[in-house]
Amino acid sequence: MREACRQELVKLQAGDKENTDIWNECVAFSMQDFERIYRLLDVHYDLQCGESFYNDRLPGVVDRLLKAGIAEISEGAVVVFFRDDPELADKPLIIRKRDGGFNYATTDIATIDYRVNELKADAIWYVVGAPQILHFKQIFAVARREGYTLDFCHVTFGSVLGEDRKLMKTRSGENVPLRELLEEACRRARKIIDEKNPALNEEEKNDIAEKIGIGAVKYADLSQYRTTDYVFSWDKMLSLHGNTAPYLQNAYVRIRSIFRKAGESAPKIDKLILNKPAEIDLAKRVCQFAEIVPQVLNGFRPNILANYLFELANSFHGFYEACPVLKSDEPTRNSRLMLCDLTARVLQRGLDLLGIKVPERM
Repeated sequence: MREACRQELVKLQAGDKENTDIWNECVAFSMQDFERIYRLLDVHYDLQCGESFYNDRLPGVVDRLLKAGIAEISEGAVVVFFRDDPELADKPLIIRKRDGGFNYATTDIATIDYRVNELKADAIWYVVGAPQILHFKQIFAVARREGYTLDFCHVTFGSVLGEDRKLMKTRSGENVPLRELLEEACRRARKIIDEKNPALNEEEKNDIAEKIGIGAVKYADLSQYRTTDYVFSWDKMLSLHGNTAPYLQNAYVRIRSIFRKAGESAPKIDKLILNKPAEIDLAKRVCQFAEIVPQVLNGFRPNILANYLFELANSFHGFYEACPVLKSDEPTRNSRLMLCDLTARVLQRGLDLLGIKVPERM
């Protein structure tokens, strides 16, 4: 059976019509499901080039590497050896199998060619799980032997664990499909909204549930150190308390509620008046935003931004409890309204950088 599959793959890569027609149908069905997931995640692509996009380039990749002496024929296969690299010396890379079929390595090398030569990329970052570390070391080594000097980076990440601290699976032992997980997050968020704010209309409830549910899943992942495994917990990620997206979204919603009660937008003032420790602390937190954002790219750590936003929300809640806003006398009232507005804008912008939306109500 396995050998039959290999033979069919070779036919497909060679352009066999029957295999290509079947494959096109499979791609169409897959893309329909992918688009549903992309919509939920609010993901948009400037360019989508699937593996098959590079199919007609693969023979040229092999021929080029053979002619350059980077690859050689070994036991009927075309292989790149790294004899001069102690780390990879005993880990050769096959780029064409003995049966004539190509593999991921061939496609990834063709991908680098396309991105460098046609897209004019000066950096290529791959966000792929840690088990692929060896594969990308080999691919980058081949690219450098071909003379590519741009910034190659494999951005690894940890695994999502279930409550039993094993790789997250369904009760039947299967991997959890992403679409089902996202839809379940929205359902659970909708249930919470029904209990806490039943007066909202259906459209508002669905919109808020999606922002909270999807935001909770994204934040649970991005607030962890990138390479750390973490335990997936519905109760924790949807909680309005602690380091969660709903907690941060709730801080934003509270601020919007203040302005709805005030019936006015943020005032225009020349300076803030900061007297209470809580408002001084909040103002300092707001000012840290410009320092925090650039640090995210230092090691690819969105958790730095997530943790800052959590601290900002904490500072706001402390301010909210200690410093009356609407009942304060002027000029303190306007100063605190402006501080609230600045906080809301930073929360919204920071969460937006993490791909998380904020509702106006919860």
